[in-house]
Amino acid sequence: QVQLVESGGGLVQAGGSLRLSCAASGSTFSRYAMGWYRQAPGKLREFVAEISNSGSTNYAASVKGRATISRDNAKSTVYLEMNSLKPEDTAVYSCNARLGPFASWGQGTQVTVSS
Repeated sequence: QVQLVESGGGLVQAGGSLRLSCAASGSTFSRYAMGWYRQAPGKLREFVAEISNSGSTNYAASVKGRATISRDNAKSTVYLEMNSLKPEDTAVYSCNARLGPFASWGQGTQVTVSS
């Protein structure tokens, strides 16, 4: 089982950038596929981006071209960099670790984009 702690959220103006981090502990990080999800008020949680244990990436259409997911296995950390932020990017961003049928979630970090 892996424990996840997100950081890096906050208030940012539209058009700005931020980098979220998700630090993992408790298991072999490099084996896990990692993902970022977000949930806006009154909406269902939605997929943002994912990176496999081999480094392959996938993005939601809503963030493609504005987001970059990366991982540093030596630091057991996954990152999400986003630029050209929009008010509709406002949400709680959570990271997810997946290995076979097992999945862990972090507690989330709030990102608020002001117009």
